[in-house]
Amino acid sequence: MSLTPTNHQEMFQLIGYLNRRQWGLIVVALTFIVTQIWLDLRLPDFMADITELIETEGSRISDILTKGGYMLLCAFGSMIASIIVGYCAARVAAGFSKTLRDKVYDKTISFSMSEIGHFSVASLINRTTNDVMQVQRLIAMGMQAIVKAPLMAVWAIIKIYNKSWQWTSATAVAVFVLIILLAAVIIFAHPRFIRIQELTDNINRVTRELLSGIRVVRAYNAESFEEKKFAQANDELTNNNLVAHRVMSLMGPGTTLINSGLTLAVYWIGAYMILAADMPDRLGIFSDMVVFSNYAMQVIMAFMTLNMIFMILPRSQVSAKRICEVLNMPESITDGAGAEVQDADKGSVEFKNVSFKYPDAGENTLFDISFKANPGETIAFIGATGSGKTSLINLIPRFYDATEGEVLVDGQNVRSFTQADLHDRIGYVPQKAVLFAGTVSSNVNFGTGNDKDVTEEDIKTAIETAQCRDFVENMDKTYDAPIAQGGTNVSGGQKQRLSIARAIVRKPEILIFDDSFSALDYRTDRALRSALEKNAAGSTKLIVAQRIGTIRHADRIIVLDHGRIVGNGKHEELLKTCTAYYEIAASQLSAKELGNG
Repeated sequence: MSLTPTNHQEMFQLIGYLNRRQWGLIVVALTFIVTQIWLDLRLPDFMADITELIETEGSRISDILTKGGYMLLCAFGSMIASIIVGYCAARVAAGFSKTLRDKVYDKTISFSMSEIGHFSVASLINRTTNDVMQVQRLIAMGMQAIVKAPLMAVWAIIKIYNKSWQWTSATAVAVFVLIILLAAVIIFAHPRFIRIQELTDNINRVTRELLSGIRVVRAYNAESFEEKKFAQANDELTNNNLVAHRVMSLMGPGTTLINSGLTLAVYWIGAYMILAADMPDRLGIFSDMVVFSNYAMQVIMAFMTLNMIFMILPRSQVSAKRICEVLNMPESITDGAGAEVQDADKGSVEFKNVSFKYPDAGENTLFDISFKANPGETIAFIGATGSGKTSLINLIPRFYDATEGEVLVDGQNVRSFTQADLHDRIGYVPQKAVLFAGTVSSNVNFGTGNDKDVTEEDIKTAIETAQCRDFVENMDKTYDAPIAQGGTNVSGGQKQRLSIARAIVRKPEILIFDDSFSALDYRTDRALRSALEKNAAGSTKLIVAQRIGTIRHADRIIVLDHGRIVGNGKHEELLKTCTAYYEIAASQLSAKELGNG
């Protein structure tokens, strides 16, 4: 399935995002571009007049100075017009790129994990930054060059086409050769620019992976391995850049050669015409030659201006296509119409014959899962690595949608909620704790904004419930203590507890803990669970865990094995009835504890 328009319409799609103010600036810019062209093309006329005055006996110096003054005024007016055009182009390009970044970012935020996996994080970052910048450069420079160059060329040709068929023919040949050169450069350079954007994604991915795992790299003395991997990605990008720019570099000397050749041809033809003409006609031919040579140069200069655009146009087209791929990506998870929830069902979670398969996976991860968590209950999930625990709970906040069956929250299918409404009902603590640059308070209060009445006391209560109080109050500035990006200035256990506090402060109907106690010692684990039972008694708690001690007191424990439920009951029951659970318990508990079970 194609995600973008065909026939190179991506750029036209993006231009559709220009607002009314930007279109107004474009109209102003076009007006001054036409003014600038008219002023520039008036210069050869004045030069011809001056040439005739100089060659005509009895001409007054004041007439020559007057014509020279008009030339200066035209040049000054052209400069003012150019400044205005540049200002308008810069304003349009900057505003347009801001709009594109907003749209790409907003679209990315709406993606499910499936769409994000389709592009990769590194590629999405590159499309939001580097690709938008390429399009911005094209808009800023193209408004002047793409519009001005053809107008200049056509206008100049109209003014000279009837001067002499010999000169016109020479100019036509020069333009034809220049067009062939431009076409050849585009044909050979365009595929390289497509590859450059892909390789830029790759080098971003390698760099991001290295920086994210720098501690592991150092611990295993893998610096040289990572350096080779980066060097390979860097060399591929560099080599493609070199080939593309070597091809593009032909434009400069090529246009200079054509420009010089045309000048020589005009004067060579003019010399023959002057020698062949009668004496009274020679002054007119010489004047026409001066005018024609200037207009011919304007034509060639127009195409040389286009050379600058052809340097960035191929890469901008590739970037526009990549941006459109994001903007046109269909969303697999969309908002429902809204659901009416009965008070009796608030906080309930139910799976009805749910099966799930990851996009592009060969087989299901979950098979025919059915259970119900009643409001206020604590339901635990345990099983071997890869048994589907995280996949199961990811279906509740709709990070993915079930392939078969129904997932119900508050008695309603999760697909019937708007995503914002669904997420407001859930407090989610991921397997890998994530903190954001800011303070302790801003991280705990993250996402609540002004929509919820969260007080400073609520934040302190959540921090105390999550067993964060001791280390937070020992930090400089306590609750306003700075947190580095990714939480690199706190330990793994502290990050987990702050993530738990973030979920609790929302006072949600449902709390989901995806192996969120793994970095806690047994004492802190026990204290945190006791505080949860006291301060979040009304919330339904779904806990994924590997430790029996974390879940043994849950209302119910669901045992998963290869994506299927193989046990459902209390700790004591499962020790007797579920072999898989007994094996996990036997690896963690003493014989006495198993016997007591």
